[in-house]
Amino acid sequence: MLGESSHCEIRRGNLRDAPALSEVFRASWTQAYCGIIPHLYLENMIRRRTADWWGTTIKSGNGVLVLQVAGNVAGYATHGTARMRGAYEGEIYELYVTPTHQGIGFGERLFEACRYQLDTRQLCGLIVWALADNANASEFYWRRGGRPVGVGFERLGGRRLKKIAFAWD
Repeated sequence: MLGESSHCEIRRGNLRDAPALSEVFRASWTQAYCGIIPHLYLENMIRRRTADWWGTTIKSGNGVLVLQVAGNVAGYATHGTARMRGAYEGEIYELYVTPTHQGIGFGERLFEACRYQLDTRQLCGLIVWALADNANASEFYWRRGGRPVGVGFERLGGRRLKKIAFAWD
């Protein structure tokens, strides 16, 4: 196990997690992006993240960590080599916890488990991108010690959305 206590476990994802990951994605993305990402585009994104999609992702060997609380999947993170070349070699692509499990420290534990995995792979420096309008994500990464190092834009559903890169050395 990568990290656990009597009620929380963080481990690598496996194929049995795929249906639960699809549900965590739906709940967390609906809560995080309702009113930020255009509704129909967000719904299409959620619809595409089926159990089959998660199964393929897990089988590909990409880094998927699962947060399990009291035997139930309550969050996930995906991580690996940074997608953009630069000063930061590691990246957390996604980190989400179900709304019912937010604000009680599980996200921090998942974040630290990702950092540990990236350190184990000897990837120096960490970068995470967050939509600027997602204040909860920006505050989360700021509290973890991340500092803004870049700005980008992404077109989602016809809307141009600003994103911020947070980094750690």
